[in-house]
Amino acid sequence: MNKTKLEHSFFSAAGIVALFVILVAVNFLVGPLRLRTDLTKEKLHTLSPGTKAILAKLDSPVKVRFYCTQTQGNSPEEVFLKNYAKRVEDLLGEYRQSSRNIIIEKLDPQPDSDAEDSAKLDGVEGEPLPNGEAFYLGIAVSLLDEKALLPPLSPRTENLLEYELSRAIARVANPTKVVVGVMTQLPVFGQPGNPMMRQLGQGGGGSDPWAFITTLKRDFDVRPVEMATDKIDEAIKVLLVVHPRDITTQAQFALDQFVLRGGKLIAFLDPVSLVDQRNMGGNPMMGGGPPTASTLDLLLPAWGVKLDKTKVVADVNFVTRMVRQNRVEPTPTVLSVNAAGINADDAATAQIDSLLLPFAGAFTEEASQTASGSGLKRTVLVKSTGDSALVEGFLAQMSVAEAMKGFKPSAREFPLVLRLTGKFKTAFPDGKPLAVPAEPEKPGEKPKEKKADGALKESKAENALVLVADADLLADQFSVQVQEFFGQRVIAPRGGNLPFVQNLVEQMAGDENLMNARSRATLNRPFERVRQIEAQAEERFRSKIEEIEKSLQETQRELNELQRSKDPKQRFIVSPDQQAALEKFRKQEAATKLELKKVRKELRAEIESLQNRIKWLNIAGMPLIVSLAGIGFFVLKRKRTATA
Repeated sequence: MNKTKLEHSFFSAAGIVALFVILVAVNFLVGPLRLRTDLTKEKLHTLSPGTKAILAKLDSPVKVRFYCTQTQGNSPEEVFLKNYAKRVEDLLGEYRQSSRNIIIEKLDPQPDSDAEDSAKLDGVEGEPLPNGEAFYLGIAVSLLDEKALLPPLSPRTENLLEYELSRAIARVANPTKVVVGVMTQLPVFGQPGNPMMRQLGQGGGGSDPWAFITTLKRDFDVRPVEMATDKIDEAIKVLLVVHPRDITTQAQFALDQFVLRGGKLIAFLDPVSLVDQRNMGGNPMMGGGPPTASTLDLLLPAWGVKLDKTKVVADVNFVTRMVRQNRVEPTPTVLSVNAAGINADDAATAQIDSLLLPFAGAFTEEASQTASGSGLKRTVLVKSTGDSALVEGFLAQMSVAEAMKGFKPSAREFPLVLRLTGKFKTAFPDGKPLAVPAEPEKPGEKPKEKKADGALKESKAENALVLVADADLLADQFSVQVQEFFGQRVIAPRGGNLPFVQNLVEQMAGDENLMNARSRATLNRPFERVRQIEAQAEERFRSKIEEIEKSLQETQRELNELQRSKDPKQRFIVSPDQQAALEKFRKQEAATKLELKKVRKELRAEIESLQNRIKWLNIAGMPLIVSLAGIGFFVLKRKRTATA
């Protein structure tokens, strides 16, 4: 008996030791392989196809120097940054496994060390911690003499890390930059400050370039183009036209010839530009300021497209909640476009799932004879839903209620962003327009022969251009969030506006590999069912408002009738009929307000109930599945044991 117990103990101990040795050996052999399984829906922890395509093109070694302080500090700031640095290092490991031409160098910039000198040469600066020490966290990429520095690494922009790293690798591997022109009257390149004002302590009045300009300059040679130009520089391959208010005929001719010779055009037109209105001294949210509409009136008909400068799109499925007069107000004319309105089959928009378009217009087909023969292919990149309609742009600025009065869904999906492809024909069949009109021919005078001006009449090869029915989406207030991180200005995209613009430019410039890496970094999962409930409830809410307004108008009409029929001698005395009408109005108003309150309460209850169900499903769903699986496994095992 004792011998049996001793044998069992011996074999148990030997088994434990053997199991321990096996685990250590397996961990030693498998550990360097860095095997991981990415269970996220968007595969956020797996290198994107675009990144892999960039790495596959490398034919020379690219050095990626990762600077990270390795001191043993235990302050909350250091622990926070070191945890983030570990995740950065894991991503760098994925790059190293994907390409043998990626060389990762991890450096610890201790004071007075060679690593600290290297960090300073690469432009990586240490950030001061509360204890006075400097913490280094940065990445520099180099290939031969080319060098690129990533923006400050911040956990707040972690979702952009793969894109920033892939972009840096692509730029050092292909240092030649495509020339991109920007034609606009808006201060997109920033405005210089006034030195005299700064000396007087009054700020100086300057402004920084818009974020989309700053971002494009990192990848392209961005050049301003005058609005009054009559010719686009031959070096420009991609041209952005942003809110071309009061564009001249000569400038439109220059755009026409630019497209015909093969240039890529992206035009941001706008029936109501809030940014331009503010720039001109008006109050855009109160309807102040001069008109701010823009279009290409001579070019659009030749391309078979029409844009009504007086109308904007209202969509009850893409409602944005805006603060007006210290009150949150649902605004259907400021479109928060989700995946339902974005083309998932096009490279420029496939990974974009949200866009913010304030007071956007809509493109419709031009019914003219010129348009019918244009022969251009139309691809809708962004559109409204069928629960939308065109409303007056002027009223939309002043009051949501006024703009939505009598709103009825058109059951039509309006194109908000449109791509045209094919062989383009000129919008100026008579050649280049004269800056000064020619004098009319005198009676009996022989007509003068028109000299050929060398203007192109048709493009030799197929080309493409993109039309966007909103320009405000480029403004910082609608496209980015500016945050402070350890004293540095960090710009993070807000939704998909900035990535969308970058995608369009890169697609036109012929560089599409970065799209997938960047675009998926801005993915979000909005409660689409919640938005549908809100839209339905707000539709009922809007009809109640219209009922109140009708009731008020009817009561006011009755009061006016009573006032006109009253004895002039009793001017300041309220008659019994007027008193009864007033009492009736007050009761009707109170009853309607009570009903509105009930609708609001039902709306909040419905939304909160749905959110709570989703929350508890997320919290308790997985533990419940695991528990049920465990119970099922236990019952099955017990049945097998009983059978045996």
